[in-house]
Amino acid sequence: MINNKKIVVISGDPNSINSEIIYKSWKKLNKSLRNKLFIVANYELLKKQFKHLNYPIKLKKVIDLNESSYKNQLKIINIAVKFKDPFKLKINDASKYVKNCLFAGHKLALSKTVSGLINCPISKNLLNKKNYGVTEFLAKECKIKNKSEAMLIKSKKLSVSPITTHLDLKDVSKNIKSNLIIIKVKTIHNFFMRLLKKKPIIGILGLNPHNAELRSGSKEAVEIIPAIRKLKKLGFNIKGPLVADTTFIKDYKKYDVIVGMYHDQVLTPFKTIYKFDAINITLGLNYLRASPDHGVALDLIKKNKANSLSLLNCIKFINKFG
Repeated sequence: MINNKKIVVISGDPNSINSEIIYKSWKKLNKSLRNKLFIVANYELLKKQFKHLNYPIKLKKVIDLNESSYKNQLKIINIAVKFKDPFKLKINDASKYVKNCLFAGHKLALSKTVSGLINCPISKNLLNKKNYGVTEFLAKECKIKNKSEAMLIKSKKLSVSPITTHLDLKDVSKNIKSNLIIIKVKTIHNFFMRLLKKKPIIGILGLNPHNAELRSGSKEAVEIIPAIRKLKKLGFNIKGPLVADTTFIKDYKKYDVIVGMYHDQVLTPFKTIYKFDAINITLGLNYLRASPDHGVALDLIKKNKANSLSLLNCIKFINKFG
C-alpha cells in the first residue's frame, strides 16, 4: 500500500544548524517524499537563512496540509517571529517562536492524514523549564499523566532508552522506582511488538558502579531487580541488571534495547558507537514523533559542515512506519 500521508517537520531552534540540515536532507529526498513534507517555520526567516548559506531552493508558504500540489517546492506553514539577524534571534523571541512551532506541529500531528511529527534540534533553555525537553513538552500536550512516554534512541541494530531523561545527576537516584521502570519497559516492548513486529531482547543496566555489589538497600536490590523479576513474570525477554561500565564493550550486540537509569549512561556510549546514524523517538504519544540524535551545534552555524544523516533517517522512518 502506498503511503500518501504527510510528514510534518518543526524547524526547531532558529539559532542553530537546522536550516542547513533541512536543506541537505531535502536534496537527498526523492520527489514523492518531497511532496509529503511540510515545514513548520517562519517563511522569511528560513528564506534568509537559505540565502545566506547560498542554498538554491524554492519555498512556498502554505495555509494547511491540503496544499500539496506544489511539487519540488519546500512547503512552509508560517509561524510568526521577530528577528533582525536570522541566525541570532533574541532568546525571548526564539523561545516564543519555538513553543508556537511545537504547539502547531502537535496539532497537525493529531490529523489522520499525517504520518508523524519530526522536530529539528531545540535548545532546552528555550522551553523555560528545568529538566524539560521536547519529550516532556509533547507528553504534556498529549495529556500523558503516568510517565508512560519513553525516549528511545534507535539505530538499525540497537536502541537505548533512559528511565529518567533530563534530570540533574543529583536527582536521578531518588527518581528510580520499580513502577517507573516497569511502565517505561512496557512502552518500549509495545512499540517493538506493534510497529516493528518483533519481541525485543531488553537489557537493563544497574545504577551504581558494579551494581553496588547488589548490597541490600541499594537501588539495584530495592527497585531495579524487583522490576526485572516482575517483567520476566509478565513474559518479557529481560536480562539484568547489567554492569554499565562493560556492557557497551561488546555485550550490547546481544540486545535489541538497552535501558539505562539516566540520560548519559546510555546516550554517551551509544553516540560513540553510532554517531549520527540514529534517531530519537518519543514512544507513548498520540502520534509517532522523531528528532535528530544531536543538538543545535552552535559551533557549526553558517559553516555548511553539519551532518544531516540523522534528520534524513527521521524522515525515512516516519514515512515507513507512520
